[in-house]
Amino acid sequence: MTVVLPLWLVLLGGLLAVWALLDRLLVPSVRWVLRRRVNRALEELNQRLHIRIQPLKLTKRAVVIDRLRFDPRVLEAAEEYAIAEEVPRAVAMDKVRRYAEEITPAFNAYAYFQLGYWLSRRVARALFRVRLGYTDEESLANIPQPSTVVFVMNHRSNMDYVLVSYLAAERTALSYAVGEWARIWPLQTLIRATGAYFVRRRSRNDLYRRVLERYVHMATEGGVTQAVFPEGGLSRDGALRDPKLGLIDYMVRGFDPEGERDIIFVPVGINYDRVLEDRTLILDLNKDEGAKPAPAFSTTCRFVLRNLKLMARGNWHRFGYACVNFGRPLSLRQLTEHWGEDPRRMERSARFEKVGELAQTLMAAIGQVIPVLPVPLVATVFLRAGEQQLSVLELKARVVALMAEAESGGGHIYLPRRDLDYAVTVGLRMLELRHMVVLEEGLYRVAPDEHRALRYYANSIAHLLPAEPTN
Repeated sequence: MTVVLPLWLVLLGGLLAVWALLDRLLVPSVRWVLRRRVNRALEELNQRLHIRIQPLKLTKRAVVIDRLRFDPRVLEAAEEYAIAEEVPRAVAMDKVRRYAEEITPAFNAYAYFQLGYWLSRRVARALFRVRLGYTDEESLANIPQPSTVVFVMNHRSNMDYVLVSYLAAERTALSYAVGEWARIWPLQTLIRATGAYFVRRRSRNDLYRRVLERYVHMATEGGVTQAVFPEGGLSRDGALRDPKLGLIDYMVRGFDPEGERDIIFVPVGINYDRVLEDRTLILDLNKDEGAKPAPAFSTTCRFVLRNLKLMARGNWHRFGYACVNFGRPLSLRQLTEHWGEDPRRMERSARFEKVGELAQTLMAAIGQVIPVLPVPLVATVFLRAGEQQLSVLELKARVVALMAEAESGGGHIYLPRRDLDYAVTVGLRMLELRHMVVLEEGLYRVAPDEHRALRYYANSIAHLLPAEPTN
């Protein structure tokens, strides 16, 4: 008996047979080769980095999610949620699954050290003259191993993520807590691949907060190097904000003082000659005071269009200096020894009090290493001058006096090219280009309605200076 098959069916069968052969023989070999190359690359990275990439960052995301979903404390919180909301336990566990998938990163070493590093380096250096200022190298080199290192920093701009990741790339891979603003496709995929985890900063959902807490505990216990902004958001007036206790409390709450791994907080100070979002942040401040400023969106559009026009004319310049300082590390183990009590066994109110003290200590350490840059120095001089007009020579003399005040307060001054004249020129040029100061008959004064913008920059170093005398 002859069986006749259509040609298309024969071709389809042949393709399926070839695919099965590839799947059984070739694909496993390719996977093995790729896995071997990735492992070799990771080993080379770990030899180069000061702080190794911890195994938890390299664990498959699905495994981490399952560990988080079935964590005993998460299960307990899900049970409480189901009872309180009068819903089936399966509904509560489904919420846990969605929260775990939302929070958990998907770290990819290639995305971080190749794509992420290349992108952050290009963006940072295209916009600013990036500088690494003061670094307490001896203390950083003597961080005991194994330890979980947590970089705590002030939050001046959304560029902070890019800038610090770029400058810290020779030391380690950082894991950030990123707000909901970044949960848009395809940005969230790239951010998650760099090891960042998403946080709903204003959530009051107890079940969500428990899942987040357990992830932070898991990451901290696993030695994942993290970067935290204790202020919780961008400073709108340029000054340091009061710290939020959430993420720091999660770390402290699960810390075992007798355990193998210490938690080391490293204060990081960031400052800019130009904050890209400054006008938008000042608008938010005006709204709080009942004013009705122009919408932030239109302000942003004008900023982009203005810079595009300058680029087209060949008159565009980078936005001055961006500088990062790394301060002296602080050991949580030593701190808990001073407390004389295990934080895991403290009453909630007592622990919150201690965590509050820790957060204030960290903010003070961050403030101490915030770089003093040309624009904040020149802006402070003009604010102190009030309506008085200043010549260039008077301006330089006052900047010298201001630098002495900052140094006496323990400030770290970044002097471009180690040249005072150049530093004053850079700061003055930036303010003049932005029409914050005006030149009239050889003398400079503050432009009308620009006092608040100048104060925004002056506030970044105000804590390093003695209080202005009152008349």
